[in-house]
Amino acid sequence: MTRTGGQLIVDALEANGVERLFCVPGESYLAVLDALHDSKISTIVCRQEGGAAMMADCEGRLTGKPGICFVTRGPGATNASAGVHIARQDSVPMILFIGQVARRIKEREAFQEVDYKAFYGSIAKWVVEIDDAGRIPELVTRAFAVATSGRPGPVVISLPEDMLTDEVDAVKPLPFTPVETRPGAPEMAALQDLLEQAERPFVILGGTRWTEASVKQMCGALEKWSLPVGCSFRRQALCDQLHPSYAGDVGIGINPKLGTYIKQSDLVVLVGCRFGEMPSSDYTLLRSPYPDQKLVHVYPDPEELGRVYRPTVAINATPAAFAETFAASSPSSTPVWAGHTAELHQSYLEWSTPPSTGPGNVQMGPIMSYLEGTLPEDVIICNGAGNFATWMHRFHRHRRFNTQAAPTSGSMGYGLPAGVAAKHVSPEREVIVWAGDGDFLMHGQEFATAVQYDLPSSWSS
Repeated sequence: MTRTGGQLIVDALEANGVERLFCVPGESYLAVLDALHDSKISTIVCRQEGGAAMMADCEGRLTGKPGICFVTRGPGATNASAGVHIARQDSVPMILFIGQVARRIKEREAFQEVDYKAFYGSIAKWVVEIDDAGRIPELVTRAFAVATSGRPGPVVISLPEDMLTDEVDAVKPLPFTPVETRPGAPEMAALQDLLEQAERPFVILGGTRWTEASVKQMCGALEKWSLPVGCSFRRQALCDQLHPSYAGDVGIGINPKLGTYIKQSDLVVLVGCRFGEMPSSDYTLLRSPYPDQKLVHVYPDPEELGRVYRPTVAINATPAAFAETFAASSPSSTPVWAGHTAELHQSYLEWSTPPSTGPGNVQMGPIMSYLEGTLPEDVIICNGAGNFATWMHRFHRHRRFNTQAAPTSGSMGYGLPAGVAAKHVSPEREVIVWAGDGDFLMHGQEFATAVQYDLPSSWSS
């Protein structure tokens, strides 16, 4: 039986386990919208393409599966670029489908025509235009593989509108095969040796490709080794903040005592994160390209290892696979740094206790104290960028995995779309959007999306 290009797109999405997508409808991909009407995929219609792309990003970061977004050509595609940039810098799997002008009129700067390979080439992980409907099963499944493997990121697929109405006899789409990269025995032995020799080690967790099970394994290993640990910028949900090894977030406005300890440490273990400008305090906690400390860098993409920092030991592995392997190791004796770990945790508890008073009529300290005593442990906190976020980042203690959705790229306007997506992904959980006035107004219209789909939520601004 022949299928249209639009039907083949939906077939490929269903084969790869897509449950929902976010979009702003447009005439350039009507054939896909028609096919979606007859599918089991939930289609969430948003108010602006930037918000739709940020919703897709949020689903990608909460589930580890590519968030899906559809937008129309030209203005729709350029609006969506904000969400693609977030997914790139945050290493989040996402696939953006864009309607394109008909093949017969390309290269004339036709109505709303954009060269998407040129436009998205520097911020997407892969950009492809599908000119032959028969190749849709191949290229869409490949997009899922690219978006999730190595360092995850966004893929952009351009869809000429006349291609979507072509009727072809194509192969049945099969789901992509996930790729897990595991650490080698020699590298793990080298890490054990470095830990045995260290006096002031420190572990920093970050990035994506974690699971709830791997976070639990990692935290168990940290306790066994009495290792002090911090979470990279806006990755605080990777460790229970009341874990005895937790020393604080390594991001903007770091606890000065923690910053000093990292600078004076003799071994730093980076797990899953690139440790860019913000978490590294402008590359001063770890000097680039040659850190003062011995460095073990664990990352799923070999191209990142040695790119910014020259590691003493480079371990090409996903965080989940590394955590599983590291959890099986044990120190040969009581670690000499255990006292430092306890001191750092106590310093964090003091640093993260809200002040009881402050300037102005609105007392944020008591507000944070109230929220800490009221919110459930599995609440999902979503925020964009701005000084307002300092209160949540410093004084909220994340207790569980997948309770934070915030852009490490520092993009404003993220919190509200993320909140809408988070409530779609986990309707049974409480969702808080923490937003400043300017941040809220960037995508405030997406509040209408929440209302349209009857998403009961908690909102704070």
